Amino acid sequence: MNPTEHPTGTRSARRPRRSYTLVTGCALTGLIAVVALVSLFWLPYATDDTSGGRLTSPGADHLLGTDKLGRDLLTQLMTGSRIAFEAGLGSVLIAAALGGVLGVLAAFAQGWLDDTVSAFLDILIAFPTLLLAMLIVAARSATLGSAVLAIGLAQSAVVARLVRILVKRVLAQDYITAARTSGTSWPRTVVGHVLPNIWPTLVVNLALQFGLAVLAEAGLSYLGLGAPPPNASWGRMLQEAQATFTTAPAGALAPGILLVLLVIGVNLVADGLRDTLDPATRRRRA
Repeated sequence: MNPTEHPTGTRSARRPRRSYTLVTGCALTGLIAVVALVSLFWLPYATDDTSGGRLTSPGADHLLGTDKLGRDLLTQLMTGSRIAFEAGLGSVLIAAALGGVLGVLAAFAQGWLDDTVSAFLDILIAFPTLLLAMLIVAARSATLGSAVLAIGLAQSAVVARLVRILVKRVLAQDYITAARTSGTSWPRTVVGHVLPNIWPTLVVNLALQFGLAVLAEAGLSYLGLGAPPPNASWGRMLQEAQATFTTAPAGALAPGILLVLLVIGVNLVADGLRDTLDPATRRRRA
């Protein structure tokens, strides 16, 4: 039999395409992550240094030029990459912790309690994430921590509903009944049987939530509800550069391009993880 016609050969032929998606996403995301890590230890200029002159062109002193206040654009972009990852990772951790616990508890609910929890989660999900985050930030203060908390709380409802659906699906399997019949406690059942079966789908969803959190933080910063100055969030950079776009387009194009590349990279990672971790997807595409 021709190896290319064998089912195993077919899977092998298709595997590089799936790997290419994951590798491309990791390359895009990893490159910006390296910039974010470097910004923790080194920056070309201080974030509040305005000695560069107003809207100077790229040169030896300022590789990407300066903004309307004389701040170095490369410094702002590096700082913005760190803020983007802080917002994404922080929001995802909050959403995973809170949503995971609520989802597991909701999966064990029965009758009217199950209906009430489901309706409550649906209402939260129907409420726009950015608007809910704006309300929470407005009630507290315009800081990066408030933005991360607000986005994480808003995304926790999405995670909770997904976890609830996944856990209920697993609890309906025969091996769960067998485990319970053999005397396995519910905590051990959840840790030993439920979580190993839901984590691949959950990881993919959390990767997508990371990209949405980065966009939400940029939106809040654009509206002045994110990280305050001198922190240079990409959203704040876009807002400040829109008035000088025709004379100095780099101030708006650079953060916009980086924002798009990071979100695309994270989505490619999520798609690659889906192909790698989800057995059902592998079988359908094999």
